[in-house]
Formats: sequence, C-alpha cells, structure tokens
Amino acid sequence: MSEIIFDAAVSLNGYLADENYGLQWLFDVPGAREPDPDLLPKNVGVHVEGANTYMWLIDNEQLMENPHKWQEYYPGVTTYVFTSRDLPIPDGADVRLVNGPVAKFLPEIRGTAGLKNIWVLGGGELLGQFLDAGAIDILALTIAPVALARGAELLPRNIGSERLELVQAHKAGPFARLVYRVRDSR
Repeated sequence: MSEIIFDAAVSLNGYLADENYGLQWLFDVPGAREPDPDLLPKNVGVHVEGANTYMWLIDNEQLMENPHKWQEYYPGVTTYVFTSRDLPIPDGADVRLVNGPVAKFLPEIRGTAGLKNIWVLGGGELLGQFLDAGAIDILALTIAPVALARGAELLPRNIGSERLELVQAHKAGPFARLVYRVRDSR
C-alpha cells in the first residue's frame, strides 16, 4: 500500500527556505549537492508541492529553457502543484495545477499514485493541510547545520507529541536525519 511522505531538509531552527524562498544556505553545506540516495523516498509516483517550491525548482534548474531535464529528474512522476496562480509547465512534464483544500484533491492524488508513494515536498502550509486531513504517514526531516534568521516555516501548526512516533534518528554526513511515523488524531 502506498504512503504519503513529507521529506525535506530544514534549517536547525525549522525553516524550509530563507525569506526569499531560496535554498542556497542548504547547498552551501558540504555534501548537500549530492545527497545520499538512501535518504530519498522510494517508489514515488506522485510529487505534491506548493507554488513557491515548484517555482524554485523551475527557476533554479532552468526547466523552462531545458524541459528535457524534467524527464531526467522525474521520469514517470506526476506532480501536483497547489496554487492560485497560473504557473509555467515545462514541455512534456506531467504537472497538474490545482487550487483548493488538500482534502478535496486527496482521492485524485491517491488514484494517480496507485500503489506508489506520494512525496509531499513543501511547503509548510501544504504540510499542515495534509496533517489536518490526517493524510501524512511519514514525516522525515534532514536537519542542516545552519540557522536562519527568518524564512518559510516548516510547519505553521501545533502538532502534539502524541501524533509523532520517532522511528529513526541518525547522522547523515553533516546532517541529522529524523523520521517519524504520524498518527492520525482526527
């Protein structure tokens, strides 16, 4: 059966990105440009992203100018982008722009994934909506040895310890890796 996994790198003080939605702070950490492939979710059929995460990827990787990169990076993966804006889509990419609450689109996302996993990449409000819907199975965080003064929060919600079961904690190069199983408390 497929799982919905939130897996992201965060700063030591809980930011997914800096105040300009940039990730240079992350890539400045030695070893961050070639992450350990064992850290990434396996058997992924669907990515789910917010507009800022998606646009960072489009701009940073110059995917509109180089749409072939999309297929190299994400072969066979459908991407849902939660947005109220009309965003560019690289030629040949299976990107679906959706607007509305996560719960409304969960059946479609699960149907698209089939038996494969769903990877929620960000941002924090999107993670919060998945948690509100009781739809996150795994919360995996790779904590970078960096603190940011401000930025995009990991999670603008209170989530009690009764919902999180630590299943893994270890060193991954200069990072700390924490993996939690999430209990649905609805």
